[in-house]
Amino acid sequence: MSGGPFEALRRQLHEAATEFADGPGALEGILRGIVDDVERAVREPLEIFPVCHHSPASAIAMARRLRDKQPKVVYLELCEDMAPLLTELRNCRLPVAVQAFASEIEGFPFDWAPLSVVAPVTEASAEYQAIAYALDTPGVELVLVDRSSDHVFQWETESATEPAAAADPDAPEAPEQAALHGDAVGVEIGDLRPRFAELEEHLLRHGRVRHWSEWWHQYVELPLGDSDHDTYRQVMLLIGSLFRRLAPGDPGKVRVDQDRERYMWTRMREHLAATGADPADCLYVCGAFHAASRVEEFGVHGSDSFTISPPSPTKWRHGLIPSSHTAIEAQFGLAAGSVSIAATEWAKNVKRTGVRPFRLEGQAGTKKPTAKKALPAPVPAQTAPPADRLTGFLRRPPTLDPLDEAELLGWSVDIVRAARRNGYLASTADAIAVFETSILLAGMRERAKPTPYDFQDAAVTCIEKDALPGRRDVGRLVEIMMGGDRVGQVGYDALPPLARDVHDRLAPLNLKLQQRGVQRALLDIASRPELEHCSDLLWMLRRLLPDGAARPIMGERRLGERPIQESWDLALGTHQRALIELGYEGVSIEQVLEQQLRRAAYAPQATAAQVLEAVEDAILHLSSRRLADELGTRALEVLAGERSVDGAPEVLRRVRRLLAYYRTAEPVLPPWIESFVKAGYAHYCTLLPTAFTDDDATVRQVAAMLGFLFGMESLALSLGCDRTQLELALAQSHPTEPSRTALLWAAQTHLGTLSRTALRARCAELLGNPLVVPAYPRYLSGFVHALEPVPGLADFVVEAVSNAFARLPDPVLLPWLPTLITGLRASGSELAPLLIREAGRVFPARLAELDSWVPPWRLPQEPPRLHRESAASTGTGLALLSAHPMTCDALADLLGCEGTWGTAEAPPAGVALLTRHAETATALEVLLAVV
Repeated sequence: MSGGPFEALRRQLHEAATEFADGPGALEGILRGIVDDVERAVREPLEIFPVCHHSPASAIAMARRLRDKQPKVVYLELCEDMAPLLTELRNCRLPVAVQAFASEIEGFPFDWAPLSVVAPVTEASAEYQAIAYALDTPGVELVLVDRSSDHVFQWETESATEPAAAADPDAPEAPEQAALHGDAVGVEIGDLRPRFAELEEHLLRHGRVRHWSEWWHQYVELPLGDSDHDTYRQVMLLIGSLFRRLAPGDPGKVRVDQDRERYMWTRMREHLAATGADPADCLYVCGAFHAASRVEEFGVHGSDSFTISPPSPTKWRHGLIPSSHTAIEAQFGLAAGSVSIAATEWAKNVKRTGVRPFRLEGQAGTKKPTAKKALPAPVPAQTAPPADRLTGFLRRPPTLDPLDEAELLGWSVDIVRAARRNGYLASTADAIAVFETSILLAGMRERAKPTPYDFQDAAVTCIEKDALPGRRDVGRLVEIMMGGDRVGQVGYDALPPLARDVHDRLAPLNLKLQQRGVQRALLDIASRPELEHCSDLLWMLRRLLPDGAARPIMGERRLGERPIQESWDLALGTHQRALIELGYEGVSIEQVLEQQLRRAAYAPQATAAQVLEAVEDAILHLSSRRLADELGTRALEVLAGERSVDGAPEVLRRVRRLLAYYRTAEPVLPPWIESFVKAGYAHYCTLLPTAFTDDDATVRQVAAMLGFLFGMESLALSLGCDRTQLELALAQSHPTEPSRTALLWAAQTHLGTLSRTALRARCAELLGNPLVVPAYPRYLSGFVHALEPVPGLADFVVEAVSNAFARLPDPVLLPWLPTLITGLRASGSELAPLLIREAGRVFPARLAELDSWVPPWRLPQEPPRLHRESAASTGTGLALLSAHPMTCDALADLLGCEGTWGTAEAPPAGVALLTRHAETATALEVLLAVV
């Protein structure tokens, strides 16, 4: 491209390239190409307005240009599927973020879910000025032309396969406000930053600044703050082309950027063809990087060869979520405090330039205008080609702002006051030091007026000490003083139906739940029964929202119990984003909870314990018998497919709770839980021999298996199970580890195959064997865990532990004590009370009785007394039967027997048979006496 208003600039750049690069070459090509890009964009019939994201200079220029040109169509670089939400911005307090969210995805890798895209909007941004102008000006159409949220992930498929960088473990923890966007992909309008690390380092070093935000503020924001439209536009195009040609960056990112430019120009040409709009009455707002595009589709008369791919079947939901300056900085890699400083500069620029910015009518968080003024007549469009403003701007020396001593002095006093409030020992001398150091640093950096970044460095240098007295350092205090971390809020009318329903149902609490911070809610349900519905909702919110959103202080929810009084700490305003994202999944909190319970139960990696937890939550929060039965059936399927015993303790705990609830709340047990007990009995009998010898299975897990088998045995046998399964499983178990061996002995004692006397003898034999004594504490650990399946062994465990304390040498006993204590604390918290209660029953209650106390297991054991005199010999039983024959007569009729009653003087013949052969009855009496 030759000729035109920029030919003089081309010649100057040619001379500069010849002088500094030893002749024209690649440098000349880059410099002349930059001028070509600027001239190409300036000559485009559809006016291109280049911007930088969250730039006060771009916002001021945008507001000024909109009032002068008054376009009828505004094309905006923003995801086209977010257009319906922009009208809801007036119901929010900025900053907020427009979000596209998808929890159930199709056509993308499963591990990407959930998908989320956010586009933050602040008042000090050019895009907000364009949105406010278009929405509140009659006859103006706002068209979003950037790729849809679905295409954001379609085009990121290749780059997402690259391994992510590992997180820095030494990095400081991000503040709470920095996580407002979650894991969403950020979409920013006007991403303008060098993609060549050496270039950015060069600019920072020679600009004598610390980070890119400070360089942009010093060398772009301030010079362009008072410039006219043509100068601003050409300078921004120059910067975008410079970064694009000098350092294009990653090829994959470049390809995505070019596809975005083709996408946007294709959409604009489609809209112009469909509506017949005149390009001269339109305005295209995009990032300066995209404004200097060189794709074939560029311009109104560009190529139509680009084909837009169809969206995936993924269902996207859209909404507004609260944002903050810190969240924007964290997501887009900006320096801490840069967005807050930009907001402060925006307010100063509005006051200095007199430009009246656009604000949405009824915008929350702003002053209500007295009367809406009509826009002045638009400035006539220029027919002549635009003049070259770059040459004059590049030749002009930097304007040195005079020192504003009053402003700097006020900053110095305010930071000292804030430091004292936060525990720093700051004084008037520190304020003077900060003032003088700010001027000194600005002079060293060749600036006449200290910038907020110079002031921040001076404050840290003069006030910061070795130790931090409070939560905030001086740098953070400066950021707060310069405007603070402004946190946005989504208004009630802009919330999704679910969030509005939550606020409506919690209205009886009389709390301002949209405010940030923690609020205490007291629920006296006994005197106000209507608050029980609020309690139900709060427990569901606690289940669905992050920790801290709804935290119970007093009260708990258990199966079969109803609340009386509760106390809650609520922070729904702080966790507004999480509540809004719940609204994307359904229209009511109950629907979302049911979906999440089904999703957890039918997940590929779901365990039986997790499915039983879902069953319990369905009863606790939803009171849904239908859902509980469905999930219970699913738990039965999952249990049948498990081949490990990792979840046995949790399964045992939850099945016990569910059985206790159904036995008290239902007339009969649900069929699914009967089937679960029956299948679980056979399942754990099958796995028991392997679990005893498996190194991956812990003693607690094996004990839980035995607890299930012994605790559910009566119900399982009544449902048709055979106890022989359990006896065979124990007979096939041959553990070698001491704790599991003790567990097996306890199980055999419970079944009656090993008597208490034999068990006591085995323990005495272990204590008497010097080779086994070092391993004896592990046997005791097994006996302690055996209290779960066999609580009747509590007295024997107390006896075994007492004998260990009495007979084990200190080198063996003392190292074991910490293991015993930590084991009881970690996995035996339910068993410790049982041991303590039994020990309290066995040991003397007074210290004086201890000297004469003899342990019960050392007392002589009386042999069981055998009552050989039968009722037949005395005849008392026959007399009782003769006096009340109705029971026996009914039984005889049922069995079809006929006969007559005898008398006490003439007993029946069967009694004589018992008298002659009494061995059976005697053996039964001995067995019952032993047991």
